[in-house]
Amino acid sequence: MGTVTLGVSIAVPEPYGSLLQERRAGFGDPAAHGIPTHVTLLPPTEADESVLPEVEAHLTRVAAAGRAFPMRLSGTGTFRPLSPVVFVKVVEGAAACTRLQQRVRDDSGPLVRELQWPYHPHVTVAHGIAEEAMDRAYEELAGYEAAWTCTSFALYEQGADGVWRKLREYAFGGGSVPGVPPQSAPVDAPAPTHH
Repeated sequence: MGTVTLGVSIAVPEPYGSLLQERRAGFGDPAAHGIPTHVTLLPPTEADESVLPEVEAHLTRVAAAGRAFPMRLSGTGTFRPLSPVVFVKVVEGAAACTRLQQRVRDDSGPLVRELQWPYHPHVTVAHGIAEEAMDRAYEELAGYEAAWTCTSFALYEQGADGVWRKLREYAFGGGSVPGVPPQSAPVDAPAPTHH
């Protein structure tokens, strides 16, 4: 068995996801169509293919313990000069994303890893492109707004072609996601009472 490159993220739903993907492509980012619009919970991580069942079981447990939460995007930010990224800011739901990514990378699970930078939930709209294009992304999306209720996250695998493909979606509270086989976690699992 070989190694796979995995990622875990919250998909930005339609119509927002496609719109931001098109805008990213319009700024000249060649990666735009290979990466669904998302908020990262686990950055690209190399794993042995044999641990996939363990990864899926772990993510099922993380999702079962989670609850839906409001997400709101507003305006732009950048990680420049440290990293060549322009993003749309997560202004509501950031604390929930932070807790979730900590559980995904928990020491007891199969996805333990150190992060290169402190975790900062965001939606990338330009990465590693010309400075003028980065400036344009920052300015043109400065008034961008979107809001939805986040009810799930997903596991993705990066193909040899560089394209990220969804392997499985995980609904909070152990429910099933439309179009996805029911999860193995019990539906009547008690919701956690801590915040």
